[in-house]
Amino acid sequence: MRIWLEILIVSTRLGLTSFGGPTAHLGYFHEEYIRRRKWMDEKNYADLVALCQFLPGPASSQVGIGLGVMRGGLIGGIISFLGFTMPSVIALIIFATALQTFGIEDAGWIEGLKIVAVVVVAHAILGMAKTLTPDNKRKTIALFALISTLLWQTAFTQIAVILLAGIIGYILYRRETIQAENSTVTHFPISKKFGAACLSVFFGLLIFLPVLSNYFSSQWVSMFDSFYRSGSLVFGGGHVVLPLLEQEFVSTSWLSEQQFLAGYGAAQAVPGPLFTFATYIGAVVAGWQGGLFATFAIFLPAFLLILGTLPFWNDLRNNPKIKAALIGINASVVGILFSALYHPIWTSSIYETLDFALAAILFFMLVYWKLPPWMVVLSGALLGMILL
Repeated sequence: MRIWLEILIVSTRLGLTSFGGPTAHLGYFHEEYIRRRKWMDEKNYADLVALCQFLPGPASSQVGIGLGVMRGGLIGGIISFLGFTMPSVIALIIFATALQTFGIEDAGWIEGLKIVAVVVVAHAILGMAKTLTPDNKRKTIALFALISTLLWQTAFTQIAVILLAGIIGYILYRRETIQAENSTVTHFPISKKFGAACLSVFFGLLIFLPVLSNYFSSQWVSMFDSFYRSGSLVFGGGHVVLPLLEQEFVSTSWLSEQQFLAGYGAAQAVPGPLFTFATYIGAVVAGWQGGLFATFAIFLPAFLLILGTLPFWNDLRNNPKIKAALIGINASVVGILFSALYHPIWTSSIYETLDFALAAILFFMLVYWKLPPWMVVLSGALLGMILL
């Protein structure tokens, strides 16, 4: 019970302060769960991030669920998800209305929070790079991943890069003796049977929901199908889901282009996962009940996939061949994160000299002055409100 309460408190605090999108969230998780609380070691965290990057769905939310499961079992995973997501769900409904009414999308404090995201992500990636790319071969894999995901920004580039990096890692490191590292994760609180059931439900819903949607003329069934399918077929984080949702809801006249863009602005401004953009759409279509229903539908695939794969994760990564492939995959994740640091995080935050100066101040506060992340977030908002 005490562990669950701890998970709830920490994840809720992160849900209230984690601005900047999925890559920034991984930085916040790394700082809070790995560096400060030592819930998992660096290697296990890197493997978990690689697994979630490989799976479709919201990678940062899946990492949060995985961390919760490792710490407190299935209930811990649910609590971790609710703590990290519900502040965004509640805030987005309220803030979307304020955004449409008052037009505050260009407020200085929001710009300051975007710059905070740049700082947090840069700090996290530099730390991960030291661990995951110690030699020139892995640095080269990271460079390949960075260039590829920058030049070809499609939904499937990231998954293709991760697959290719795994093959390269297998070729380069399969003959080397991979020393077993001490791991804090030796027991999985969920069984393989339960994991297989989750995977079966995932694929079953993906196949049969479109059939049910065509058979039943129900708004709720159609919404569930649209959100579930969007959450199941997205690689690359929350930004990639936007075109799918636009096709599902704007093209079918469930909401207008102006309403859609207003919701996107609100989703960028609030903390937490960008997938809660679905909350806004559901609320526009069917009130607050629709918002909660849409949240459940779009995140359900992420839950089923991470709970379905975690029980098999230990066996896979302890296989020497898989471990060799994971060396390449982990290096590619560093490159992918550097790519995301530049676009969209840097390009949507650092426009002029003053922005860069503010980023430098916040970076010193976090890295060298060792101030807690919440203080850096608050400082970024205040400095942005004063200077920008």
